[in-house]
Amino acid sequence: MSDRNRGDFILIFTVAVLVIAGIVMVFSASYYTALNTQGDPYYYLKRDIIWALLGSVLMFVASKLSYKIYNRWALTILIVGVILLLLVFTPFGVSINGARRWIGVAGFTIMPGELAKPAVAIFTASFISKKPEVIHSLKEGILPLLVIMAVMSGLILKQPNMSTAVTVAGIMVIIMMVGGMRIPHLIGLTAVGFAAGGALMVMEPYRWKRFTSFLDPFADALGTGFQVVQSLLALGSGGLFGVGIGKSIQKTLYLPEPMNDFIFAIIGEETGYLGCMFFLFLYTIFVWRGIHIAIKCKDLFGTLLAAGLTSMIAIQVVLNIAVVTSSMMPTGIALPFVSWGGNSLAISMGCAGILVNISKNALRY
Repeated sequence: MSDRNRGDFILIFTVAVLVIAGIVMVFSASYYTALNTQGDPYYYLKRDIIWALLGSVLMFVASKLSYKIYNRWALTILIVGVILLLLVFTPFGVSINGARRWIGVAGFTIMPGELAKPAVAIFTASFISKKPEVIHSLKEGILPLLVIMAVMSGLILKQPNMSTAVTVAGIMVIIMMVGGMRIPHLIGLTAVGFAAGGALMVMEPYRWKRFTSFLDPFADALGTGFQVVQSLLALGSGGLFGVGIGKSIQKTLYLPEPMNDFIFAIIGEETGYLGCMFFLFLYTIFVWRGIHIAIKCKDLFGTLLAAGLTSMIAIQVVLNIAVVTSSMMPTGIALPFVSWGGNSLAISMGCAGILVNISKNALRY
């Protein structure tokens, strides 16, 4: 069997290692929380395994299904994504911890914001690939995509979920860059983005408090800076080799929901600096293979889609670790393939499957 028929083995292996390591860390990080809130220390472990198995199925199916089919259904996929985002604000919507980001279906919850990420990647790649020169035009290319970006990001911000909105915008901008957007347009778009981000922080008091807590989390260590302070304590306690798997102190009800957005802090505490570098190494391999697939793909749609899906993972990794290390304002975002969160895990694995399928049509070295 040729390399083209097998797909990118390095990418597949990297995702498998990340998912398995993630299951181990979710179990370790969630043990006390699960025991305290659910009465079952294995509560999150069992569900994480189920979602990982579902994600494996999605990844396998996506790796076998020709990526070109998404080009034909790009607009439909985008419309479905918008409809799902709108359903969040209907009686089908589910509120958790003051945020309305989920749709309840037959006892399960679907997070439309997670589906919006690959949806905008598919649509933007399709839009540009059908008429490549359109991205050079502000009126015919960039503005229509900005309208889509505003609609999707606006609906996600209303939930509220700023990190996902930023990820959606980032995916679209990176695809536009790869597609050939002109430098002056990129500079203007970047300026508008920073201005919009500043306005959003000023408009919402809680966002401004998060921003000020990021600048000095220890100024309000028991209030707005609590999570970040506990995260830094966890990372600092880990040292070079860590305190050992299962031996974290911060996960014992100090760091809220340590298996979610702040799982990297528990990784740092239990496996140390070397453990953190191991995970960063795996993510670097993933991004390297994604870029390789994008460069080597034979058609423009495949190139742009691979770039978009790779950037989707990369942006989330950067944002998550930046928050955990207090390098940016706190905002909730999962660490791909690792954090607890079934929707994120399954969709990330499905997107990895699409990358594998694209790799079958790319020249291998």
